[in-house]
Formats: sequence, C-alpha cells, structure tokens
Amino acid sequence: MKNLRLIILLTSMVVSSMVVSAQELRCTVTINSDQIQGSNKEMFTTLKQSIEEFVNNTKWTNLTFQDRERIECSMMLVVKSVADNIFMCDFTCQSRRPVFGTSYSTPVLNFQDNAFCFAYQEFDRMDFQQSTFTSNLTALVAYYCYLIIGYDMDSFARLGGTPYFQQCENIVTAAQSASLEEAEAKGWRAFDSNRNRYALVNNLIDEAFKPYRMFYYEYHRLGLDEMINNVANARARIAEGIPVLKEANRARPATYVVTTFLDAKNDELVNIFSHGTAEEKKNVYELLMDIDPTRQSIYDGINRER
Repeated sequence: MKNLRLIILLTSMVVSSMVVSAQELRCTVTINSDQIQGSNKEMFTTLKQSIEEFVNNTKWTNLTFQDRERIECSMMLVVKSVADNIFMCDFTCQSRRPVFGTSYSTPVLNFQDNAFCFAYQEFDRMDFQQSTFTSNLTALVAYYCYLIIGYDMDSFARLGGTPYFQQCENIVTAAQSASLEEAEAKGWRAFDSNRNRYALVNNLIDEAFKPYRMFYYEYHRLGLDEMINNVANARARIAEGIPVLKEANRARPATYVVTTFLDAKNDELVNIFSHGTAEEKKNVYELLMDIDPTRQSIYDGINRER
C-alpha cells in the first residue's frame, strides 16, 4: 500500500511482530572524483560506502517502516578539490515519493549545496549522536537525511515534517557552535547566504511559511494522490494553491523554500497544466513567470499545443 507512511504518521499504529521493520531511507550515493588527478581513487570508493551505509543503516526516527515503504533518495558528491584531507564538493540531494494508485513517483526534493566541505581520512567512522557534534561530514549527511524525511512527511500529513525540520535546526545550531575551519563553516551560518542550509531550515520552521507547507501537503495529498480519481478536480486543487508561492515570494523575495519547491517541481507543473483548461494555463503560467522568470523556456511548455 503506497500510502502506508501516511497511516504510520497519523495513527502510530502497532505493527505486528511478524512484520520486519526497516530503516527510513533507501539511498544511492554517487561520488564523482574526475576533477581530482593522481589521488588514491580507492579512498572515494570507501567514502561512498561509508556514506551509503551510514544513511541506509541509521534509524532516523521512531516510526516503523516496512522495507517497501523506505524513502527513495540519492546523494551525489562532485569532488572539486582535496587538500590536507579537506574535501570541497558540490552536493546534490534528491528524493521522490509514490503517487497513490499509480506507478509514478513525484520528485520531492532536488537540492544543491555548493558549500559541501568536510575533513575526511579513509576509514573515518561516521557516527551520529543527537547531543554531540562528531564531524562535519556526519552533520552534513544527517542534516540532509532529516530534510528528506521532513519533506516526505510534509507531503503525507499537514506539517508532518516539523519534528524532522527541528532536527535539522538542532544540527545547524550544533555546527555553528563547533570549532570548524572556515570552509567547513560555510552553509551553517546565517550571514553567509540567504540560500544555504541555515536559510532553508529557518524558512521551514518559520510560522510565516506555514501556508506554504500547508499548500505542499495539499499539492501531494489532495492534488497528485487524487489524480487517479478525478484529474480535473485534482489539477484544480493544485491551481488554487499556487498563489501561496507568490505570496511567500512577495513577503520575502527569492525565499529559499519557494526556490527549492520549483527546483523539484518545474517539469511536473508543466506536465500537469499543459493538459489544463485555458484559464488554468493562463493563471498558472503568469504566476510561475512572476515567481520564477529564469525558467521561462520550461514554463512555455504549459501553452504548447498537445
């Protein structure tokens, strides 16, 4: 049953001892070290295995997941430099979740972090502890694990991701208090950028962005998950909610939660509304162009003849 996570979240059901529980994430990790010449390539294989085992074998929540209910996700590190055991990387984190009654999986998160920096020596242990900052690599990966879970839970229940976004906030606070090299500290601090790890989680737990998170739930549960029952009604529900993105963007221009939503959903929105009514196409296109004009070539697809 593809919406089992919703049932788990809402009812905290007692699972029979006959059911084998699993961790929350099923993550594929890729490390691209093509830019690094003459180094120990086996080290990157070891790093990949360490991250993959850490993500997939850690129990991140108190929820009970069956194996088929694990959240599908991926992490990719493009290593730009390695010097004195300090890795500078571009990082991409993606996740998706099934749409009820279909074989389609919708993109939930598509996040890029160009300040992904950490100290690492081959075979370093990754050990996450709630109350202790152990290493920047562990903190970075744990942050994104909780972010993935939080977004997934928000898509199944209203504000369901709050406990996991609070975990992200705790990791940010711990990282800010840790003695990190300047390169490692980037992304955790408020003053570095309005588009970093601090800014994103700050948006997600801000009461001002609660309407956005409510729309996020409705987009998935009352929109996508209802497509199997009535496409027109489901599409209309999504169209009704999109002005929330504009309101959030107007309150705080280029707000990061809106940017991350459109990073994940731009192609999907085109696919949905290219089949919409003339009024839906007009209204949604104008809203998206107002919020996200740099993707005009993508949004133009809404108005192309089908």
